[in-house]
Amino acid sequence: MNRCYFPVPWALAYLLALGALLIPPVASAQAGLRVPPIPAAARAGTLQVLQPPEVLLNGQPARLSPGARIHGRDNLLLLSATLTGQQLLVRYTRDNTGLLHQVWVLTEAEARAATSQ
Repeated sequence: MNRCYFPVPWALAYLLALGALLIPPVASAQAGLRVPPIPAAARAGTLQVLQPPEVLLNGQPARLSPGARIHGRDNLLLLSATLTGQQLLVRYTRDNTGLLHQVWVLTEAEARAATSQ
């Protein structure tokens, strides 16, 4: 039975995998840019979740769509119930029935850019 007694290929593969884990993240993620970016068609506003799916958008009653997605500052999805009572600066899109479909909670840098426009 033939056996490979040269551990060099396995050791090399192990070192390459370890090196890949130690490489710092991409510069765009470090700079706080969203991947994928917020669409240009998204409007800016203030969101306050009352009792999901009921929300206040810019002080007016609105409703989240059944498949609504709320992206947090770190671009992870948030549950609407965890945001109850908070007043958040957001960008949002609506579906074809007028319900809020996608919401992005803005970071401080994004909020400054949104208010300067």
